[in-house]
Amino acid sequence: MLQEILSFFEQTPPVLGALYATLFTWGMTAIGASFVFFFKTMNRAFLDGMLGFTGGVMVAASFWSLLAPGIEMSPGEGFVKVIPAAVGFGLGALFIFGLDKVLPHLHINFKKPEGVKTPWHRSTLLVLAITLHNIPEGLAVGVLFGGVAAGLPEASIAGAVVLAMGIGIQNFPEGVAVSMPMRRLGLSRLKCFMYGQSSAIVEPIAAVIGALAVTFFTPILPYALAFAAGAMIFVVVEEVIPETQQDKYTDIATLGFIGGFIVMMTLDVALG
Repeated sequence: MLQEILSFFEQTPPVLGALYATLFTWGMTAIGASFVFFFKTMNRAFLDGMLGFTGGVMVAASFWSLLAPGIEMSPGEGFVKVIPAAVGFGLGALFIFGLDKVLPHLHINFKKPEGVKTPWHRSTLLVLAITLHNIPEGLAVGVLFGGVAAGLPEASIAGAVVLAMGIGIQNFPEGVAVSMPMRRLGLSRLKCFMYGQSSAIVEPIAAVIGALAVTFFTPILPYALAFAAGAMIFVVVEEVIPETQQDKYTDIATLGFIGGFIVMMTLDVALG
């Protein structure tokens, strides 16, 4: 099955491949959001464990799929070789930091909205919080496919597909994490689903932008890979982990993080 998937993407133009791959990750979010049709509430321990899993996948992907290849393809030796990764990583974190301060959003377990003040409904703010998570994920997939389009040997279709698979797996609990709290806010099941799946619509957009940018400006690829990694790590430390530490299931969330890290590390090393 995996060979057929890789064969399909090898025969697909890389930018289009980035779009297809992130449509898959979007679909996984929609599957998670669809749970609102079958369950009235979601067990808090399960949700925290799944959010921890999400964090583990994102951290592992940031190193094995993004930082390590970015450093490997950078020219020079010693400090010179790591400069693109260091600069890109810092800029990626600062980018999400800026969005976090400007974009109105509300985390699952937090009482007060963040970002600029707005009269928007809490459900809209919750969707925006998860959307903020998804920007670096789509960008990460896109820049890897862009590296393939640019013909760089360090970038491979297998690596890009494996990253999309990992992000798709962790998007499932994100879909649950958006739709179920909205049900508690009194929204209909259909509205909860529509809000939940729409939180990942930014991923295909970010992926295509990332792939096109790298295709036309090949030298930025090491910076772009590190940029996506920095953005993902910022999201994990500033949002995902704190969300799992607000209740009494912190140990379950931590074990979920370890499990997610192992799954993504195994996928990337064994298949990428």
